Amino acid sequence: MSYNLDKQHEKGKYHAIERINELCDKDSFVEIYSGVRHNCTSFGMEKKDIPYDGVITGFGKINGRKVAVYAQDFTVQGGSLGLMHGKKIAELIDKAIQARCPVIGINDSGGARIQEGVDALCGYGDLFYQNVRASGSIPQISIIAGPCAGGAVYSPGITDFIFAVDKISQLFITGPKVVKSVMFMDISAEDLGGASIHSQKSGVAQFRCECENECFEKVRKLLDYIPHYFGDDFDNSSVAKFEERKSAKKKIAEIIPENPKAGYDVRDIINCVVDEDSFFEVSEEFAVNCVTGFAKIEGRSIGVVANNPKGVGGVLDCDSSDKIARFVRYCDSFNIPLLTFVDVPGFIPGPQEEQKGIIRHGAKVIYAYSEASVPKVSVIVRKAYGGAYIAMCSKHLGADFVYAWPKSEIAVMGAEGAIGILYAKELADPTKADEVAKKSEEYKQEIMTPTIAAKRGYISEVIQPEDTRKYVVNSFEMLENKTSMDKPLKKHGNIPL
Repeated sequence: MSYNLDKQHEKGKYHAIERINELCDKDSFVEIYSGVRHNCTSFGMEKKDIPYDGVITGFGKINGRKVAVYAQDFTVQGGSLGLMHGKKIAELIDKAIQARCPVIGINDSGGARIQEGVDALCGYGDLFYQNVRASGSIPQISIIAGPCAGGAVYSPGITDFIFAVDKISQLFITGPKVVKSVMFMDISAEDLGGASIHSQKSGVAQFRCECENECFEKVRKLLDYIPHYFGDDFDNSSVAKFEERKSAKKKIAEIIPENPKAGYDVRDIINCVVDEDSFFEVSEEFAVNCVTGFAKIEGRSIGVVANNPKGVGGVLDCDSSDKIARFVRYCDSFNIPLLTFVDVPGFIPGPQEEQKGIIRHGAKVIYAYSEASVPKVSVIVRKAYGGAYIAMCSKHLGADFVYAWPKSEIAVMGAEGAIGILYAKELADPTKADEVAKKSEEYKQEIMTPTIAAKRGYISEVIQPEDTRKYVVNSFEMLENKTSMDKPLKKHGNIPL
């Protein structure tokens, strides 16, 4: 098979076949359906040979394990999708479901092949249908390595993870020309749907990479953390057990600032608890008030969710709620245990988030955690207030073990807010300042301390920060064979999307 590599190289991009070869293990890729050709009766198109109909499909290996891969070739009809182009990809996904292996799509296309009319739309429909069939059965990964516009965006939108590349990726429903004609607005493709837009603002892309090579390396790394199909009981742990690092035990006790309102980076806590250098963050640049990602505990993969006080105090808002709920549901789909670090002052107040739908978005977190039947371990490290305490994988939503650090606080709200409501009259009277201060201290001691929650069985154990890893390791080991039978008869639930 001959490929026109020069056209892509002139744009500073790899050709489709080069991308596949860079992504897969050496000499492991085998192409299928290379003989497929487009519908020759298409309007305005000459009867000429269009190689492999503009998309290369096949199977290969990554890190020694099988994967299905397709790559659109922009040098062939602009990588446009027609009936047979779409059917090739749909057939590949169907085969991947049967073969029980991940499917990776490399998108570089001008969109639907207009000349094929409704046949092109049929090609997209077949693709979307297989994307949905595959969801939760096998991992689906999308790499945006060029334009991906119009209806084409909904295939990556259905998949589990989207990788975007700086100065190459373009992902939007309507391009700059349409925006200008309809909205009279001049905007570049990069500002409309570039890699930074979708990794930082929209949250559509979970990973942003500086170049294609970095992107392929990250995809390979991701596949080392996740099961390759539903029911895959792969043991990706090493034979040797990981020893707890004494330096990490000492550091973890010093991370939380003395000032209860001061921020800190929750990643410092995560990295002290999980195996060394194993945390692999997902959606790092989006909704920075929370952190999600994969890590290893004793060599085994887990999913990590955490509030991050470094970003907007760690509050739950619409974007962070979506980010958490999506990640939790992915982990539950593929039986990846969940570790949650809690330091949350509540759901964000104010008309902007209320009008954006914080009730609906926040409910997704509650739904996702409640529905998840995988092993769930939570650690309250500083504060857990109000509905956000419940939402962040509390015992009330089915957490298997909930641990709390001694100085953590659990209550409807903080002492300052509570006293402001309960003793509003006394606060207005300067002569009762001592009485108010006394009541504030009583509230902290009698309501907020984790020992109160522990007495009621809401906390599994109050633990020292330096013992966190030990408790987490032992908890997941104990939950290794967890099964869930508490499922009422139903087709499926109705998550508040």
